[in-house]
Amino acid sequence: MNHRISTSESGVGARPSGRKISTIAPELSAFDAPHMAAQLTCMSDAELDALPFGVIEMDHQFKVLRYNTMESRQSKLPPERVIGQHLFRDVSPWAKSQRIARRYQMDSLDETMQYTASLHTQEEPMTLRMIKPAYSERMYLLVNRS
Repeated sequence: MNHRISTSESGVGARPSGRKISTIAPELSAFDAPHMAAQLTCMSDAELDALPFGVIEMDHQFKVLRYNTMESRQSKLPPERVIGQHLFRDVSPWAKSQRIARRYQMDSLDETMQYTASLHTQEEPMTLRMIKPAYSERMYLLVNRS
């Protein structure tokens, strides 16, 4: 796994060429890393794809904005099928349960729960982390199936 040490508060450093580079500290690859919302917001698509768990980024209307490689691989849904779709209606109807979807009605949220989804006629245990920062138009559903 490729980790970089953060060089600034914002998580973004500058190269001599003037191009900004994102910097990720090793602890951010952990599912339960603190301050995850701020870091996810600053991550490039490539950095999201490098995470060892699923990441679904959505707006406040539950429209999927980004869908990382790990979640695509584990859900067997290609990003082009998911991006722009309503998460709970079109992509992951299993997550529409009141235990998950209703939590996002709060002003802010960072909660982890154990969940068992019925996928493809099989029960699949997973850990979900629901993140909705008060300061952002983006929300996240992190999915750890390991």
